[in-house]
Amino acid sequence: LLRRDCAAVGVPSGEGALLPEGVPVYLVQSLGGSFTVQAPTVGGLFRIGPADADALGVVPSSAAPPPKRAPKGPASEEEVWAALRQCYDPEIPVNIVDLGLVYDLTLSTGRGRGTDVTVKMTLTAPGCGMGPAIAGDARARILAVPGVETAEVGIVWDPPWSADMATPEGRRVLGL
Repeated sequence: LLRRDCAAVGVPSGEGALLPEGVPVYLVQSLGGSFTVQAPTVGGLFRIGPADADALGVVPSSAAPPPKRAPKGPASEEEVWAALRQCYDPEIPVNIVDLGLVYDLTLSTGRGRGTDVTVKMTLTAPGCGMGPAIAGDARARILAVPGVETAEVGIVWDPPWSADMATPEGRRVLGL
């Protein structure tokens, strides 16, 4: 049962919702600090972010975006890729990198001498309403990387995603 009212995002519609205290939910997936729950009395699947983990009675995961630390210098590409590997589609237990959703990652020097990051990513289906939520999660995680000054995450549809774009690890988890 939810311990308090909780903000959520409907899956796959992407529409915001408020799940009321006391509603029974069933945990479907807990990856990257976010939670996918089924709420039969409300109707459907919902994504609950790390900031609302306490409503589920769980301690927030260390996979949630950490508070921004003072940078030791520009962000590295490896750090940004690691941050993106903490982002998950709420219906698929594979991170967006191993799922093959990230098409392009560009780092450049920002005005404040930090790192500007631009990402082009796609979704598994053009009609998926979760695009803004997944892109927002990716952006927040990139911004939490020390040295990152700005982050822009854009959703593109060309080329269309296929399971062949998943990494070998992604295909293994998906059973392909």
